[in-house]
Amino acid sequence: MRTWARRTLTASGTLTQAAAALILAVGATLPAAAVDISGAGATFPYPVYAKWAEAYKAKTGVAMNYQSIGSGGGIKQIEAKTVDFGASDKPLEPKDLDANGLLQFPMIMGGVVPVVNIKGIGAGQVKLTGAVLAEIYLGKVKRWNDPAIKSLNGGLALPDEAISVVHRSDGSGTTFIFTHYLSEMSPEWKQKVGEDASVAWPAAGSLGGKGNEGVASYASRINGAIGYVEYAYALQNKLAYVLLQNKAGKYVKPSAETFQAAAANANWAKAPGFFLLLTDQPGAESWPITGASFILVYKNPPKPENTKQVLDFFDWAYHNGAQMASQLDYVPIPANVIKLVEDTWKAQIKAGGKPVWAATPSKAGDREAAAATPSKAGGRPAAAAH
Repeated sequence: MRTWARRTLTASGTLTQAAAALILAVGATLPAAAVDISGAGATFPYPVYAKWAEAYKAKTGVAMNYQSIGSGGGIKQIEAKTVDFGASDKPLEPKDLDANGLLQFPMIMGGVVPVVNIKGIGAGQVKLTGAVLAEIYLGKVKRWNDPAIKSLNGGLALPDEAISVVHRSDGSGTTFIFTHYLSEMSPEWKQKVGEDASVAWPAAGSLGGKGNEGVASYASRINGAIGYVEYAYALQNKLAYVLLQNKAGKYVKPSAETFQAAAANANWAKAPGFFLLLTDQPGAESWPITGASFILVYKNPPKPENTKQVLDFFDWAYHNGAQMASQLDYVPIPANVIKLVEDTWKAQIKAGGKPVWAATPSKAGDREAAAATPSKAGGRPAAAAH
């Protein structure tokens, strides 16, 4: 089934358009109390949500239908109450959650990766700093042999070729994470462009692709291109990622290990509404553009049974999906944070004054089995958290 998940992510295949509105699981004969659930939003976590949905459907018969349309679309759809949950890589601030009666929680962590298409140059050969990356996206560094790039890449034969800047055309949490990082790296970027799910891109002639799929497609086809995608899309489309200088001054490559190193600094217990950003974290091994992806549900849901099924699904994913996440180079949410999240579900998501969700004995058995089996994908441990 891993082959199917990969096919949906390829830049050139016909399935990329279908992925934007993909039904991750098909209907089946369900228990009387079970209902299918629907969600929409971020493309960043789509690969792992697809694998979880397939496995959960096989175990429970419950279908999870997810539209991979971008974080902005997911926020709009949950606010319009057209889906049972929204998904966003841009966390909502506590005041925005309260204004809409929403609760958010982190579901998975991963990395946003700059990728390039330079003839004769492979993955991990080009080094960039955050400041130079900002200069490229500002349109000030326009050619690959610009002195600002050459000075970081002694001995690498960089061509006298125009840089084609690729960005997201849709409202995107991936863009929010990326532009938040650029704002940290460049005062000029922060002043002129800022950070958001959608911004006015200043580089002349820059190209916009819809979803991570669209950016991956442009980056794979256009000579001289630079774009930014979630790491799984870089791997599946065989895109050349860059080495990026982190806060410690080290050039690091994107990987589960470097995402975990950044995520280890996360202090979710002191993050109101689980509002937390993971860019430019300290540590010699930390990937500087790490981020979490969040789920949005109503505190007083219009369809309590649907929301219960949503929480059952994500509870199952927390406790049984870590290995699948690690295989796709995401960072699973650590156990102490899962407890914080599920305590929040029980305390804040209610219908008629009663909690909508509670762990059942069967779920507790699943959790014990999952805890007894170490998650391993090439021997990688889950991320630590404080």
